[in-house]
Amino acid sequence: MIEIKDIVKIYRTGSETLTALDHVTLTIQEGEFTSIMGPSGSGKSTLMNILGLLDSFDSGKYFLNGKDVSDLTDDERAAIRNKEIGFVFQSFNLMPRMNVLENVQLPLVYAKVPMKERKRRAEEALKRVGLENRMYHKTNEISGGQKQRVAIARAIVNNPSVLMADEPTGNLDSKTTLDILRIFQQLNEEGTTIVMVTHESEMSAYTKRIISFRDGILQSDELQEPKVLPKGGV
Repeated sequence: MIEIKDIVKIYRTGSETLTALDHVTLTIQEGEFTSIMGPSGSGKSTLMNILGLLDSFDSGKYFLNGKDVSDLTDDERAAIRNKEIGFVFQSFNLMPRMNVLENVQLPLVYAKVPMKERKRRAEEALKRVGLENRMYHKTNEISGGQKQRVAIARAIVNNPSVLMADEPTGNLDSKTTLDILRIFQQLNEEGTTIVMVTHESEMSAYTKRIISFRDGILQSDELQEPKVLPKGGV
């Protein structure tokens, strides 16, 4: 599903240069639940932004579902992001003036899906994350954990090829963190490919694969038997 070859990303500030990713090569298969780990400044968030087509890179190749997406225009990248990639961020990135259902429908609005179908698909996505009874609440009327579940519903409403989560539980308490990880595991069991950036080993323990970075270099890539949370209880 995802294949990157010899990716280099360099940030330049005046005469200073920082190599954020140093000739990184890796493949992520369909159906995997992968965590990308590393300390602050290791390159993991830079990699997430490149995989999510939010940022460009200096050299190398990136193939998404067999398509070379290395040299696309901004509009082409935006179109593929909307169709192929769902995003979940630490800060939720919800629209405060919209209710829960309207927030989840946003990717479908951009994709020009008809209104009736938008509503049906958004309702189904909210049911998958256990929020069907909060559809008409404004986002300032729900908890942090519920906001993240809204963000997950919004990320999956387009049935993307891959769900990318960047420190998705960074603002949540430990119980709510487990609720979110439970949802991720359920989605992965249903076939969703998930790539999650985290600096916490407690989080990565629930994923099937751990890729570790330091100073822009891939340090290790290991499969594991993940901890499994019981279904339900969200």
